[in-house]
Amino acid sequence: MLHSIAPSLRGWSAGKGGMGSIALVVLAAFFWGLSGGIGGYLTGQGWDPIVAAFFRGSVGLFFAVAWLLARPDGSGLRNIRLWLFSALAGLGVAGNFTFYYLSIAEGSVAVAATLMYSAPVFVYLVSLVFGFETISGSKIGAIGLVLLGMILLTGAYDLSVSQVTPISVAAGLMAGVSYAVFIFGFKSAAPRGSPQAILVIAFGVLSVVLLTVSSTDAVARVFAAPIWPLFVVLGVFGAGLSFMFYIVGLRQISPVIASIIAMVEPITAAAFGVVFLHEILTTIQILGMVMILLTVTVMATSFK
Repeated sequence: MLHSIAPSLRGWSAGKGGMGSIALVVLAAFFWGLSGGIGGYLTGQGWDPIVAAFFRGSVGLFFAVAWLLARPDGSGLRNIRLWLFSALAGLGVAGNFTFYYLSIAEGSVAVAATLMYSAPVFVYLVSLVFGFETISGSKIGAIGLVLLGMILLTGAYDLSVSQVTPISVAAGLMAGVSYAVFIFGFKSAAPRGSPQAILVIAFGVLSVVLLTVSSTDAVARVFAAPIWPLFVVLGVFGAGLSFMFYIVGLRQISPVIASIIAMVEPITAAAFGVVFLHEILTTIQILGMVMILLTVTVMATSFK
């Protein structure tokens, strides 16, 4: 099936002045946001965040293998550096999925998704400290706005009533840092092979690592539970179709547009949490969320 889907996606994304590509990336971001909501529901039912992360990645592995078998040309699987960087990407995405669901389990979907989206700012801050980036008033101001947004979002200004735990905040930020590791590994591997080959290795490493650190009994219980189809849906939308849509769509649009589109993910996740999980966002939290999303997007599109 993927043998016919992948070429069709490429042809469609290239048409209509790139609008097809934008639509694919929007769908990918929407699916990622949806997977955050589904993960929130599963962890709310008592499932381990690592188990949810494992099934998301392992189902994604099935799609990546099918894609590679359908289009094996130029895989680069004989290149040792492809394996090394792809494995690094796998460790990054394993951390991203796991920390994200841990943050949700300890807090809320909206807070976890927004913190994950803002964490690259802290990677940027580290780059400033070590001299990899130049310091300017606009950059320092943007970082300050993100920090202020985090204070409003998490309720850190009033710890006596804050419902967001330190574990939730730390895990949300680590999810973003892990995502940055995935992006670095993926981009470093990309010149050496096909994206489907990179995803096979990355999701394979994720599956092995998370199966090793999780309880095998907990993983086995999923197959006997009535809720098992939801784990499959989590993997299909959260890693299978979404990564394929994102990679194909990104070939025709700029990183600037992709950065703006990425806002769809935390907004979708937050909406899912409010509508389906009955989470409550105060006006101050919404203000903090908007402040973070807009500032990070401006940083991604303007700072070089």
